[in-house]
Amino acid sequence: MSSLNPLSPRPVAILGAGGWGTALAVLLAGKGLPVRLWEYRPEAAERLSRERENRDFLPGVPLPEALAVDHDAARCLDGAGLVLLAIPSQYARGALENIVAHIPPEALIVNAAKGVEEGTLKRMSEVAADLVPGVLESRYAALSGPSHAEEVARGIPTTVVAASHSLDTARRVQEIFFTPTFRVYASQDVVGVELGGALKNVIAVAAGMCDGLGFGDNTKGALLTRGLAEMARLGVQLGGQPHTFAGLSGMGDLITTCMSRHSRNRYVGEQVGKGKPLDEVLASMSMVAEGVRTSRSARHLARREGVPMPITEAVHAILFEAKDPKRAVTELMTRDLKVED
Repeated sequence: MSSLNPLSPRPVAILGAGGWGTALAVLLAGKGLPVRLWEYRPEAAERLSRERENRDFLPGVPLPEALAVDHDAARCLDGAGLVLLAIPSQYARGALENIVAHIPPEALIVNAAKGVEEGTLKRMSEVAADLVPGVLESRYAALSGPSHAEEVARGIPTTVVAASHSLDTARRVQEIFFTPTFRVYASQDVVGVELGGALKNVIAVAAGMCDGLGFGDNTKGALLTRGLAEMARLGVQLGGQPHTFAGLSGMGDLITTCMSRHSRNRYVGEQVGKGKPLDEVLASMSMVAEGVRTSRSARHLARREGVPMPITEAVHAILFEAKDPKRAVTELMTRDLKVED
């Protein structure tokens, strides 16, 4: 493994001080890199700087001294060699529009959010390309995989994928983020890696609904298998590689998100499965469950592309059309018999 001299001593700017942004800030600062974490709320930034702990999103994890917190995006981005986007996908465009002028023209941009933008139906690389001309050629990478912030920040072994159209860029990001407890693989399948990370959140909401309804392991196993088939069908239709969906950003992330107690998407589905209204569940949460709004985007994408995604359709109907979850399951189970694809 070569040194990090290509980046050092230029700082890393992390945009978004939620759990995932904070966890990656802790990871990189722990490597001795100068890290600046952007928290857009001045009072929250001041509290993080003073308390050296993100009690709202990552309690119990101390912030290293090498990690600076600031509410001023221009200061965070000044001279940065790498800009990490850890902003929920539905808010990424608005945030980038306000700060893009401050991003150094040669900086690497790494996206760690998992979603598909509503309305435009664009992946995060496409959103970045709208605002940062030429970024996709060699300066953009997606970082995705089975990686709960709570575990990464505590050094629990984790493995993810860095995907860029440029293999050199993917390998550079791989090198920057690698630690003995955070293994990074390189990929050139940006489409597949981004869609795997986004679509698995919709299936995780469905997995939570199964838990809330009191179903068992048989149901969950079937859901994950058929959910993965849906993800791969749409992903390949949009240009992703089939093997990507069998990898870390596909099957790996799907299993983790559908099974874990840390999963916000699984939690939302569980509460809805128990009969709680979606608005009430979301209002009780401090973090964003990307799968809720991604279910809308995924449904629109699937219909636009003519790709059958019955589980995604059912999740959308339950969340936004007041469909009874048990009825949705019955309809899924009694669909026309098919050959397994």
